[in-house]
Amino acid sequence: MALQRRSGNFALFMLVMAIILMITMLIRMGQPQETGEVYTYAHLVRDLQADRVGRIVVTPDTNVPGVGQAEVMLVNPMATHTINIPSTEIFMAFIHNYLGGRQGILYFDANAPVRPHWIIAALPLIMILGVSGLILFFVYQQTQGGGGRNMNFGKSRAKVILQDKRKVNFNQVAGLDEEKAELAEIVDFLKTPQKYNDIGARIPKGILLVGPPGTGKTYLARAVAGEADVPFYSISGSDFVEMYVGVGASRVRDLFDQAKRNPASIIIIDEIDAVGRKRGAGHGGGHDEREQTLNQLLVEMDGFALNEGVIVLAATNRPDILDPALLRPGRFDRQIVVNRPDIKGREAVLHVHAEGKKIAEDVDLRVVAQTTAGFTPADLENLLNEAALIAARENKAQVDMDAIRKAFIKVGIGTEKKSRVITEKERRITAYHEAGHAICHEILPDMDATYIISVIPTGRAGGYVMPLPGEDRNYVGKKYLEQSIIALLGGRAAEARVLGDITNGAANDIERATQTARDMVVKYGMSDTLGPIQLGNANNEVFLGRDYHNVRNYGEQVASLIDNEIKSIVESSYNEALNLIDTHIDVLHKIVELLMEKERVSGEEVRSLFPLGTLVPKDNKGGLMGEVL
Repeated sequence: MALQRRSGNFALFMLVMAIILMITMLIRMGQPQETGEVYTYAHLVRDLQADRVGRIVVTPDTNVPGVGQAEVMLVNPMATHTINIPSTEIFMAFIHNYLGGRQGILYFDANAPVRPHWIIAALPLIMILGVSGLILFFVYQQTQGGGGRNMNFGKSRAKVILQDKRKVNFNQVAGLDEEKAELAEIVDFLKTPQKYNDIGARIPKGILLVGPPGTGKTYLARAVAGEADVPFYSISGSDFVEMYVGVGASRVRDLFDQAKRNPASIIIIDEIDAVGRKRGAGHGGGHDEREQTLNQLLVEMDGFALNEGVIVLAATNRPDILDPALLRPGRFDRQIVVNRPDIKGREAVLHVHAEGKKIAEDVDLRVVAQTTAGFTPADLENLLNEAALIAARENKAQVDMDAIRKAFIKVGIGTEKKSRVITEKERRITAYHEAGHAICHEILPDMDATYIISVIPTGRAGGYVMPLPGEDRNYVGKKYLEQSIIALLGGRAAEARVLGDITNGAANDIERATQTARDMVVKYGMSDTLGPIQLGNANNEVFLGRDYHNVRNYGEQVASLIDNEIKSIVESSYNEALNLIDTHIDVLHKIVELLMEKERVSGEEVRSLFPLGTLVPKDNKGGLMGEVL
């Protein structure tokens, strides 16, 4: 109500100001318009000769006899000028003699202005009434009930879907069999709630879907609503929070009130971490509006008010920052982890996204699934879509394996910039750098085999080596991490050995190698010196008001040991990379010459340059890499 009163007062003030402005304009319109130039007898004679004088009104001075003013009104251009007359008799005789008896121009003793046309006279009044009407309409819209925008601040912005024409069911969700099994009883409860009520079972009030971005959390939530065939309310966590304090809490109440009107319904909250962050995590006690919204959500999910028949499905990729009160039983009773699919799941996802696309007979989705380890369903959908775009761009009737292979490179590395002009020296430096990476990937037994090596600028890189994942890795060992550091430093080692100089091209490699070594020491407990101890803050989340710096649970002496251990791991890996380059220096030069000739070389061509019996057999040499690009 206070906001409405303020809006009404402001509109009334604007109305008064508009009326004053209009009255001022009306008064000014009634006054004669003068130009900046002084109008004299000479100007009057000139205008009379040009026949531009429409009227001359002579007004005598009532205080001084024989003195007055003459108002000259011109017609082309429209203007009004005033001349002081020292003698009205002489002036009148001059005008009569000059006009030669023409009538209708000279008026004498005019005490009132000539009345204009009634439309012109009424124009200021029409403008005042029009502006006043618009302002009164604005006041009415702001102060009246439910139609005003101010009354809708507290209304929920959830999209209510009663009958979804694009209904999603479990058959359209591929690669998440275990997750669908856990959600099946939710669907059964929404269809037959009496069966659970009779036995005394309490269905979970909330289910939190947790997983990396792109794994299909929101899609799975929609599938639950589609399977149960019940109304569902879809909203994002950021839609609750506004700049006005109390609006978010009001929207939460309104959302649950709407859901309770249906006997069984689902509320889907995407990105709940926008409103569900830990309380007291902001500077000075937190953001009051966000915390009030969270408090209201906690009350609605499990408070004094009954909340029967409403199930909340929420999705987030940051469960570590959610408030503990939100995650306790009675609110979000279950947390379902939606991980990246394995090879079987990726194949099922590819089959789903291949529907509606013309796929050539040479495309084996099983092979594509084998060579896309670590891809999420969103990545796989993007891969097939990029392949379809490439096939259409090349005027192909179907999506073949070559298009998928090119899309794999584009998705994994980026678009090649073949038009960029590069000097021969820089191209050779890039070739030695990438060849050093490739040799390490082929020689080290735990590293993935090379898929493509290129010296064509791609993205922000001058070239790239793209390894081909051979299998899904749920765990990585110490040897694998050590070899990955060696492979990262292989490019720098090749530069140092052959060129006699080092460049800044290895900056990203060194950064990744250092981070891997740090994780081995402080996170994975793989340091021989420090032992299996977790050091530092595992959460790596800084909240103003709670932590101004990352938590450091060790002293300066241990910090020095950590730095020395990281330095030791990186230096020993770099020395190993130098040894590998020295051992296979002939192969390095051959790879470089082949790259200078072709710019892009397949993994099979790289392996053909090694002497027989040098390479360790690996399982990831097939798949998309079977054909030479």
